[in-house]
Amino acid sequence: MRFMIAPLPMAAAPDLQTESPFDWPAFGLQDDIRPALAQAMAAGRPAILATLYDVLGGAPRGVGAQMLFDGQTMTGFLSGGCIEADVALHAQAVMADGAARRIVYGEGGPVDIRLACGSRIDLLLERVAPEDKAAAALLALAAARRPALWLTDGRLRAVCADDDLAALPAPFRAAAAAARTGPCGHVNAPFAVYRAYRPPLRLIVLGGDPIALAVVRLAADMGVETVLIRPKGPMAAPFPAVRYLRGPMDQALTACGADPWTAIAILTHDADQEHEALTAALATDAGYVGALGSRRRIPERNARLHAAGVSTAATDRVHAPIGLPIGGKSPWEIAVSIIAEIVAETAAGKS
Repeated sequence: MRFMIAPLPMAAAPDLQTESPFDWPAFGLQDDIRPALAQAMAAGRPAILATLYDVLGGAPRGVGAQMLFDGQTMTGFLSGGCIEADVALHAQAVMADGAARRIVYGEGGPVDIRLACGSRIDLLLERVAPEDKAAAALLALAAARRPALWLTDGRLRAVCADDDLAALPAPFRAAAAAARTGPCGHVNAPFAVYRAYRPPLRLIVLGGDPIALAVVRLAADMGVETVLIRPKGPMAAPFPAVRYLRGPMDQALTACGADPWTAIAILTHDADQEHEALTAALATDAGYVGALGSRRRIPERNARLHAAGVSTAATDRVHAPIGLPIGGKSPWEIAVSIIAEIVAETAAGKS
């Protein structure tokens, strides 16, 4: 296949009176491109997917960072603001002619674009049609909360679940094998890029005090799928964008379908409710379970759980006291510490 590698000319200097999305790059606040891809496909619009598949040196974003352009909006970011405007120009060209482009920034790239970090990054830009079967499979696996592997050479694409590698087309088998070593990268001869996706993080919060509300609000503002559980709580949810459940904890957790990409934060001061919540949470596959309370309460809490039949291996899963020790005492500060611990615990396997 043919790749277009030559750099495009930079855009003319903008009129200072004209607003640009690059003035305040809010498009970079959405890191996962799958929701934007779903919107573009539902609207029948083609999209340009830019994937950072190789880095030499230290760069603001690692391999796997992506941007999506659909002619109306853009999502994600690839650097500290050094290249996004130029990538947008290349995306326009790919949208127009459909030819994939491999672009280099830094050493070997355009001389008029400098990376402040001194690194080299390699991107693949490809056009994804609204009827693309691989893109549809990627979104279906995300909806089913299953990991997915995206494989592409810029023209041909394939997507598979972790347990379905044997069914891949021959050109992608080497890339699929390489994917076992990391979440994103590429192989040569034949050239192919692989990019692993995990189900998006889901956070389930039990509680109703200001700390619980701050955690829910912060997580929702981050774009995390957030569920608030308060058995027998008020009829109305505290925030319209948050799923709110009022039933018993075990039934609520069953309704949520806690899986390895789910974090459960138990933020109640009622010992009986906490015990019920921990018993239910530790019976799930949740990847993170944390609870409020001081360290001196942990032996008593664990003894009660063990007496109820919960194993030591299960109680060892509990992060308590919940959150990183940043010294904060206000609800927002505690919420930051809780979210930070959840991110730290999940970052090692994040793609």
